[in-house]
Amino acid sequence: MDRNINRRDFMKAVSLGAAGMGAVALSSCQVTGAFRNPIARMGLRIGEPLRVKPTLVYHLSKRREAWSWRPWGGLHNQNDVDTEATKIEKELNNLKTMADFPMEVLPLARVNSSTKAVSVKDSDCDVILVYAAGGSQGWLETLAASEKPKVMFLRHESGPVYLWYEIVHPRFLRKNTDEFRQQGIDVWDIVVDDYEEILWRLRALYGLKNAISTRIVAIGDAGGWGQVGHKFGPKTAREIWKLDIRPVEYKELEPMIKKLRADKEAVEQANRQTDEYLAQRGVSLHTDKKFVVNAFLLTKVFKELMKREDAPAITVHHCMGTIIPMAQTTACLPLTLINDEGYMAFCESDFVVIPSGILLHYICGKPVFLQNPNFPHNGNTTHAHCTAPRRMNGKDYEPVQIHTHYESDYGAAPKVQMRKGQIITVLAPSFSSEKWIGYRAKIIDHPFYDICRSQIDIEIDGDWRKLLEDKQGFHCMICYGDYLREVGYALKKIGIEWQNISESKTA
Repeated sequence: MDRNINRRDFMKAVSLGAAGMGAVALSSCQVTGAFRNPIARMGLRIGEPLRVKPTLVYHLSKRREAWSWRPWGGLHNQNDVDTEATKIEKELNNLKTMADFPMEVLPLARVNSSTKAVSVKDSDCDVILVYAAGGSQGWLETLAASEKPKVMFLRHESGPVYLWYEIVHPRFLRKNTDEFRQQGIDVWDIVVDDYEEILWRLRALYGLKNAISTRIVAIGDAGGWGQVGHKFGPKTAREIWKLDIRPVEYKELEPMIKKLRADKEAVEQANRQTDEYLAQRGVSLHTDKKFVVNAFLLTKVFKELMKREDAPAITVHHCMGTIIPMAQTTACLPLTLINDEGYMAFCESDFVVIPSGILLHYICGKPVFLQNPNFPHNGNTTHAHCTAPRRMNGKDYEPVQIHTHYESDYGAAPKVQMRKGQIITVLAPSFSSEKWIGYRAKIIDHPFYDICRSQIDIEIDGDWRKLLEDKQGFHCMICYGDYLREVGYALKKIGIEWQNISESKTA
């Protein structure tokens, strides 16, 4: 089955059902998420480049004596158009240099006819970047009808001023009425002068492109937390995100583990890896060393499965029971190690929250952390789990203590000392996957309560009382940095409701 065609068909269906919010199709050119090495000079990013098609829309008017013949805008002759094209190409080269994700800028298209507009609409790209200098409303409507995402750039102070800076809202979006009537593009897809505003939108679309159809190994099959989550988690992960979930039964996993534990060379390698790991700066051991050795053996098994399935992600069901007697350790440290290599590894096989981790990972280019939230109070709360990555900023290793897994008091689980004062993004999907809540927070402590080992006390930036009232689902996903606008923009494209708590602050 051609999974790229699946993505196209899926996004077409979404575009028909997303109530006029401009849900769009991403290019079929992507080779879906594979077990590939992080991209050179891109930190821990592993996704395919975002292919951007810049398009200059313009029209050159002819003088008519004693007549209002010239519309607003600074492109008056062919020389002006050539100069503007050169300027755009230079700006996009600079943008590509600024981007913290891989981006391919395709040759600039010049649209000054209906035929050329149709050609760009059907072009092979991921995003159409429209420079709306002038031209027919019909040409813009043709571009907007593309299944691909569109971002429109308008010049004001950066000059030459564009015609559509004046009339894009009343004429193009509202069709000379008081209601929005244009499909495929809205006010949040339009940028004036500011390339940083373009960049974060492209970052969001890069994340969405790579999240769709990600392949993930599910040890013990796919699951979902909670009664509703168990029913809908895997279903919505497949239907909304088109995740390619590859189940691996424990009856297959157990002999793989036994074979590796009987392999003298593999055991010696795991011992060497353990010694090297424990010798790292900031690492301290507070459990039996054998659990760490077994964790490196289990990591090898997990990575073999990921390579076999050509999958950049893995999750473990029944990780607090079934896997422990087989591996004679816990899955906590292996999942940490895989995350720190730039791939995605999640505990509990909770497909209610896993799509948020995949999207956030591709947007931020850093490891993400699935954790349990606690009850917010006085603007603060605690988040914790036993599988935190250490390279949370995508580069440096945070200090870590290796303890037992809390609930079993067995194995090897990291207590990562996440950075105090660090701003983080928190995502909380509903069990039904119809709505996500997000908020910005600051890490204020990494305490040592009698709960999962990697734990942070955080200060919520926003209306925490609103979070109490509106919270749905259970598990959350976090990363270092603020990526709320990117997440919200991406979710809008596939019709998931988004509530940003950090946008509704109390006085």
